[in-house]
Amino acid sequence: MLVPLRESLEQARAADRGLAAYNVVHLEHAEALVGAAEDTGLPVVLQVSENAVRFHGSLAPIALATRTLAERATVPVVLHLDHAVSVDLVHEALDLGFTSVMFDGSRLDDATNRSTTREVVARCHDRGVDVEAELGEIGGKDGVHAPGVRTRPEDARQFALDTGVDALAVAVGSSHAMTERTAALDLELVAAIREAVPVPLVLHGSSGVPDEGLVAAVRAGMTKVNIATHLSSVFTAEVRRALAADPDLVDSRKYLAPARAAVRAEAARLLELLALR
Repeated sequence: MLVPLRESLEQARAADRGLAAYNVVHLEHAEALVGAAEDTGLPVVLQVSENAVRFHGSLAPIALATRTLAERATVPVVLHLDHAVSVDLVHEALDLGFTSVMFDGSRLDDATNRSTTREVVARCHDRGVDVEAELGEIGGKDGVHAPGVRTRPEDARQFALDTGVDALAVAVGSSHAMTERTAALDLELVAAIREAVPVPLVLHGSSGVPDEGLVAAVRAGMTKVNIATHLSSVFTAEVRRALAADPDLVDSRKYLAPARAAVRAEAARLLELLALR
């Protein structure tokens, strides 16, 4: 069933558990992720990023396929637009039935980021859609949040109050697109930001964080946990294994199916991990 982001966030925050958010690049991802949620009986966020939109050439095809799977799911599923820097793309997502968006104004100067985010929030809230944002770029995106940079609790609080966002991504030591799970989070900072900020916190770049770090982050105050690169690595590794095992293989279903199954299993494991079960 398709549900709002805020509803799932509030339930997770009240229960002191994490809410897994996974990126959808193609249909096999979406099928695997919904299957993982149903296997565990846990809610999930399916994210379509602006990068994925560029890959497909448009938002509608991958969005409508993912929305159909979300609507037919037996568990709560959020359909989320991830890292949208284009306001026009946000508007398109509203028309396509997304239940939340992440507007990424982190490349803008601070005043413009706040004013534009506030306008996006007003537009989305009028349509019943929730909004995630961030103060500045998380490490790995060539922006102000290199791995050594940290969000200050007072800055995060003021940004949330100024913009009216429903969730806030903060920099606490993770980095986007990491292929090794070696990131060390600043857990004291997570707890301080959680205490200061009135909305749920979001951890980007979670693929680089080991299991114990993810659990500790949730216990310290993180709610939404974004994982993309790690699951892509799982998918690609299984495709490589299948092709290496049968060099004559030409039917793409015979290597996509095991890759989809591998992502489903790992996504289910991480859903359970973040729920602190």
